[in-house]
Amino acid sequence: MSVYLHDIPLSQAQSRLREALQDVNLWCVLGTENIPLDENALGRITAEPIWAEISSPHYHASAMDGFALRAVSSNGAMPSAPVTLFIGSEAQYVDTGDPLPEWANAVIPIENVESLDADGQITPVIRQPSSIRIRAAVPPWSHVRPLGEDIVATQLVLPAGHALRPADLGAIAASGHETILVSRKPKVAILPTGTELVPIGSKLRSGDILEYNSLVMAAQIKSMGGDPTRYPITRDDFDAICDRVLAAAQTHDLVLLNAGSSAGAEDFSSRVVQKLGTLLVHGVAVRPGHPVILGLIDKTINSKHSPLIIGVPGYPVSAALTVDIFAEPVIAKWLGRRPNELPTETAILTRKIVSPAGDDDFVRVAVGKVGDKLLAAPLSRGAGVITSLVQADGLALIPSGVQGLDAGEKVKVHLYRSRAEIERTIFCIGSHDLTLDLMAQFLAERERRLASANVGSQGGLVALRRSEAHLAGSHLLNPETGEYNISYIRQYMPNIPVKVVALVGRDQGLMVRKGNPKGVRSLEDLTNSGVQFINRQRGAGTRVLLDYQLSLMGMSPASIPGYSQEEYTHLGVAAAIASGRADCGLGIAAAAQALDLDFIPLYQERYDLVIPKEHAESHLLVPLFEVIADVNFQNSVSKLPGYDVSVMGRIILED
Repeated sequence: MSVYLHDIPLSQAQSRLREALQDVNLWCVLGTENIPLDENALGRITAEPIWAEISSPHYHASAMDGFALRAVSSNGAMPSAPVTLFIGSEAQYVDTGDPLPEWANAVIPIENVESLDADGQITPVIRQPSSIRIRAAVPPWSHVRPLGEDIVATQLVLPAGHALRPADLGAIAASGHETILVSRKPKVAILPTGTELVPIGSKLRSGDILEYNSLVMAAQIKSMGGDPTRYPITRDDFDAICDRVLAAAQTHDLVLLNAGSSAGAEDFSSRVVQKLGTLLVHGVAVRPGHPVILGLIDKTINSKHSPLIIGVPGYPVSAALTVDIFAEPVIAKWLGRRPNELPTETAILTRKIVSPAGDDDFVRVAVGKVGDKLLAAPLSRGAGVITSLVQADGLALIPSGVQGLDAGEKVKVHLYRSRAEIERTIFCIGSHDLTLDLMAQFLAERERRLASANVGSQGGLVALRRSEAHLAGSHLLNPETGEYNISYIRQYMPNIPVKVVALVGRDQGLMVRKGNPKGVRSLEDLTNSGVQFINRQRGAGTRVLLDYQLSLMGMSPASIPGYSQEEYTHLGVAAAIASGRADCGLGIAAAAQALDLDFIPLYQERYDLVIPKEHAESHLLVPLFEVIADVNFQNSVSKLPGYDVSVMGRIILED
């Protein structure tokens, strides 16, 4: 059995894994168990076809409250020529579900008969009259559920490999079963390792990393139908890790080892696998997730079979995608079901993506429908940015050999959300503001999703011009007029009717570390020795404001250390300062408060929503304007530091 120790294409890695499992008879259902037929069977996978043992119903049953009769005895009955039938010999009362007398083949509903007493007079005694009078004939088997109407004994109820749904449980019960044979859940051990890791809830110190990868992976495994076990954190000790893997291998089918496996790191995963079994793959040409380890632990350690071991990269996004890509198909095979398949749609990219030519590149995207176009806006690419998975509406695959795609090109997206959810999504591309997060919550209560991508004010206007968003947040200052946004809208969106609505007034100023250790008070101080600045990206309204103020003061951007270092959001700037990567940056007060920074107010500005008129007048955006006018929303925004809601809802421009 040859060994691959370098990055190989994803398809080869998957093929190699499949062949290795076939060689040890593990590319199959691992086992079966007979379980009671109750609600705990929900989601389990049938291990064999389910055949009906009885018919349902297993007798001819009345479908109505009424009278059973021979259909032929009603022949000729008309409103002007009623037919009278005697109870006992010609008719019999039945409730819904009652068996029909053997001689009967029809039921006439109780509301269609006249009850008669012994003297032939109409009586209020409905259920036990002496006779009944009917004024319409009934065909044979009217209002009857014949034997086997639902299920006929010996018919196939469900095939093998079927994930049981609530209605399936009822069908199985109706067909005469009390227990059901299902595939055994694969047992999966999840082993987090790393001296720097600390449990959730720990008081964090510098260098500590919360260990939550095992939480995410366990939830993934459970959703796939597996039975996960989360082990305690193992410190970076080779022998200790080997011992933990050996212990897990005794009782588990798959071991997910979350340990160092990349070049330059202590490569515990591959060393552990090589000591305890067979290393199949070390490194897969997939982004994110290069340093993936695939291997088998020797069968001599576990008398049942050779457990599979996957060395999972430490970064959260890489870890989650590794489980999806490699563990899910294996668990599907072990359960006897088909691998999960996300619905796929073709979407248009809103901005350029650059990809390594040799990798299959998985890109998280926000998805929205604007007009008749389905759009995909790429989210943060960082392998450690787990929030990009939370925000993602889908996953776009840039295949190996393609060095990226330009804005406007089509890409296939595997959707995490239903098409119905996307149809209810308001797509916002533009400048970042914390009020958008509040707005998203208020919109959710009105059955709308707000999906946003932060590309700066200018980028948002360009997206609107290309019909790639429903609206954009913008705060672009015209240095000649002192007006916000209008001139830029004319420049970037010529001949496009728009509605511009003021959302908030807000303070812009310098964010600095608590206590302002560098003594920064104004833009002039940015040139002081030892002061490191962090900037917003080109095209952001905050960047435009900074450049305008620098020009008024005659200051050169080149004189400011860190001017070329960029972040895409106010919170990104605040995080850079809080972490010590920078000493100060221009941003909003709410971002400073969020990261416990000091704030030095310098300017006031207006933040607007720019909405093409065709969208402003659409049904989709009706809840948006309701939220803007909502006093509760306004009060929530006013509680954020540095915000003025007196302008909220003011129409700045409408044409």
